Amino acid sequence: MAVADDIALIKRQEETLVFAAFDEAIAFEIGAAIRRRAMAENLPVIVDIRLWDRPLFYAAMPGSNASNPDWARRKINVVKRYLRSTYRLVLEQQRPDRTFKIGEGLDIADYVLAGGGFPVTVKGAGVIGVIAVSGLPERQDHGVVVDALCDHLGMDRRELALSPDPE
Repeated sequence: MAVADDIALIKRQEETLVFAAFDEAIAFEIGAAIRRRAMAENLPVIVDIRLWDRPLFYAAMPGSNASNPDWARRKINVVKRYLRSTYRLVLEQQRPDRTFKIGEGLDIADYVLAGGGFPVTVKGAGVIGVIAVSGLPERQDHGVVVDALCDHLGMDRRELALSPDPE
């Protein structure tokens, strides 16, 4: 699938994976589902789910490392600023150094172009938070979140899944 096709599909994911409401219980359900999958598949990830004002769920899986929480924090900052998926921004920006253009004024210590951050959007309220996964290649981090959202919202994963990594 071409980059333009991936971007279009991610936009569709962002428009489709919308909650009627989102609270601590829903964050726990989604986080626990990602954790169960990570345990079952031996995925060395961390999961960080938060509203803009506070964290709601955090888990670190065996094999994750000390840099994963920092990558997640930087992804969270990107979603908060741009209100869109970090993997979409990776594909749109096409910057192999993982930084934003100098004119954006974003410190690399706090912002990174890396997939795995996905906006939590509530109908009628907009983007209120983020789900971040870190530890896998970025396309897979993104996919883990999308799969969990599809499952929670009762949508067919296959309709919204990106193809396997083209590389």
